[in-house]
Amino acid sequence: MTESTTESQQQQSQTGINNEQAGDMVPSMGTSTPESQQPQWKQYVQPVFNVLGELPSQVVRFFDDYKQPLITLGLIILAIITVRVTIAVLAAINSIPLLSPIFELIGIGYMFWFLWRYLLKASTRQELANEFNDLKAQVIGNNSQ
Repeated sequence: MTESTTESQQQQSQTGINNEQAGDMVPSMGTSTPESQQPQWKQYVQPVFNVLGELPSQVVRFFDDYKQPLITLGLIILAIITVRVTIAVLAAINSIPLLSPIFELIGIGYMFWFLWRYLLKASTRQELANEFNDLKAQVIGNNSQ
């Protein structure tokens, strides 16, 4: 047993292995490794990580640069969606039997009442114009005040 122990100690002293102090198994060549020594997959993945790291700031810059056109585009898309939903709801109501003719009769009846109430006499037409102007002043605001 002593022969094997002395042989292993001789081998350790020849190779420079120090059993008393822990160290790196691979000699360090510096703090950074050149691209040629990096694994090949890291060379392809690193640009992707760089782009993904800059993505939030690029998105914020894009929205800051094109805020007004994006708002306009969003409003146009919202208007189109609103019109399509309204058309779909009206088509669904129109497909219910007897509901469409009832609504038409209600509309015709209201039209005749409106004509009778506001448009036959000059005094009632003036009353309608005053009510319209008051409503317009409430909504838009009155510049004369």
